[in-house]
Amino acid sequence: MSDSDEIDLRALSDDDLVAQMHDDLYDGLKEEIEDGVNILLERGWAPYDVLTDALVEGMRIVGVDFRDGILFVPEVLLSANAMKAGMGILRPLLAETDAPKMGKMVIGTVKGDIHDIGKNLVSMMMEGAGFEVIDIGINNPVENYIAALQEHEPDILGMSALLTTTMPYMKVVIDALQEQGLRDKYIVLVGGAPLNEEFGQAVGADAYCRDAAVAVETAKDFMRRRHNLRAAATVG
Repeated sequence: MSDSDEIDLRALSDDDLVAQMHDDLYDGLKEEIEDGVNILLERGWAPYDVLTDALVEGMRIVGVDFRDGILFVPEVLLSANAMKAGMGILRPLLAETDAPKMGKMVIGTVKGDIHDIGKNLVSMMMEGAGFEVIDIGINNPVENYIAALQEHEPDILGMSALLTTTMPYMKVVIDALQEQGLRDKYIVLVGGAPLNEEFGQAVGADAYCRDAAVAVETAKDFMRRRHNLRAAATVG
């Protein structure tokens, strides 16, 4: 922590520390987030509670301001990196405790496209919201997506494209899933600067997400619906 920063995190009550961590996440202060996570764990907090109350809630606030145009990509990337640092401490502890997950997502940029800032932002914010994210990187042909889906069995497939020339490849992937009888197993979300809702519908995606905050909310919404359908089927 910098000398000019007078706040002693250890002197704060739990509630005040969590509120301070929300502020620190907003400001992208990585070391302060690591300190805050460690202090809460030392105080006997369950890793899942640290994740949801301190980190996920903090990123939710960041996501809202990003959506509303108050924060921009560079600031959100700083927040996401701070979040990632906190997650680095919590991830092994969460794995030990079988903490509940919102769901699982495979995400990657399509063949011919090497842009990844938007995809990385979605990955970080999805992880921050409690999803397990498998990021298969850039320039992915159909085979990469199908191999990742079969290996990881996610709930969601996310595809990103930043070029008008690579956008149509999303349809190639969705058509391949259709042909192999796999399409209905996954919630398919697409995003990227040149896309729009009409395009998402035209290629057969479940939804188009215009930014990372929307992607998180859309994913949560689809997962809620999926859980409700499963619960109804069990009751039925």
